[in-house]
Amino acid sequence: MIRLTSAGESHGKELVGILEGLPANLEIDIDEVNGYLALRQSGYGRGFRQKIETDRMEILAGVRNRLTLGSPLAFRVKNADYENWKAYMAPEGCDLSCKRLTRVRPGHADLTGLKKFDQTDARNILERASARESAVRVAAGSVCRQFLKALGVEIGGYVRTVCGITDEREYAFDELRSAKSRPLFMLDDGIQAAAMARIDELKAAGDTAGGIVEIRVRGLKSGFGSCMTYGEKLDARLAAGMMSVQAIKGVEVGMGFGAGMQPGSRVHDALYYKDGRYFRKTNRAGGIEGGMSNGEEIVLRAVMKPIPTLMRGLDTVDYITHEKATAAAERSDVAAICACEVILESVAATVLAQVVSERLGGDNMREVVGRYEELPQ
Repeated sequence: MIRLTSAGESHGKELVGILEGLPANLEIDIDEVNGYLALRQSGYGRGFRQKIETDRMEILAGVRNRLTLGSPLAFRVKNADYENWKAYMAPEGCDLSCKRLTRVRPGHADLTGLKKFDQTDARNILERASARESAVRVAAGSVCRQFLKALGVEIGGYVRTVCGITDEREYAFDELRSAKSRPLFMLDDGIQAAAMARIDELKAAGDTAGGIVEIRVRGLKSGFGSCMTYGEKLDARLAAGMMSVQAIKGVEVGMGFGAGMQPGSRVHDALYYKDGRYFRKTNRAGGIEGGMSNGEEIVLRAVMKPIPTLMRGLDTVDYITHEKATAAAERSDVAAICACEVILESVAATVLAQVVSERLGGDNMREVVGRYEELPQ
């Protein structure tokens, strides 16, 4: 089974990951991985930290001559900013009095984490809770994307909404390819321009924006996931993976919440049969029925809350003195919805790679591909 383990702090030496369960002889395109890492740092509304870091995946073990060995794939993503923080973050010994954070930030893990882990400095919480951790997920997810691609499974996505400005049009999968070349990953020029103007307004006001992204999967055959036990349901696993990403507050599959607004005749996908195959004329279920893929495109949407660190600061309380305070400003992003889209694609790839490997098994890619090809559509 494919499994990812990660470690590292936002301003620590580096982020590290171990990806277990990959079959042997999967060709790894490191340039493609680094391309997705660069996309995670892009997008209109990002802050100064992204200019400091140039994320790149360095493979430490598990690959030889670009091919996986069947052993755990170990890798790292260095934090260039560590040199600016070494005096305050070094595990060998550092100055704890500087960079201390006690003005806990609403919407973050600060306050609850301080109480849970018996700390007095929220830096010991925020450094790991930070979305900087998601660089590991993008690196690992990009490898999993290559595993799925070898089976003919593709993943794409785009930004649908930024702070209430929404693109309601439905796009064909191939149209999604151009999203990553656009400043806000939105496919309509006019809507994107309006969303960028909204971000500019929020930046001037010291405020932040969230949004909604749509993730699509094409080419996954039917039968992945299970209706037999709740823990194996594909939609549950995908939703759990997406909800594990920082700032995600809701996930929809197919029509999602819209299914509660319509009668059953406008929600369920009628079935037809022709030329030896079953098919549907609609995909309101979003490619998943009974907790299993049904062969149609998987359609997922996730909502990202606005970044909770506002440059103008929200009202809070100092954890040590209990006095009223203004929340500390730890970062300067106004919107990170593009990064969120890339991260969610990567998480979806990781979850799907896990599900596929559980069903197919196989110690090498020849076995995996052969078993996948034998499955019905």
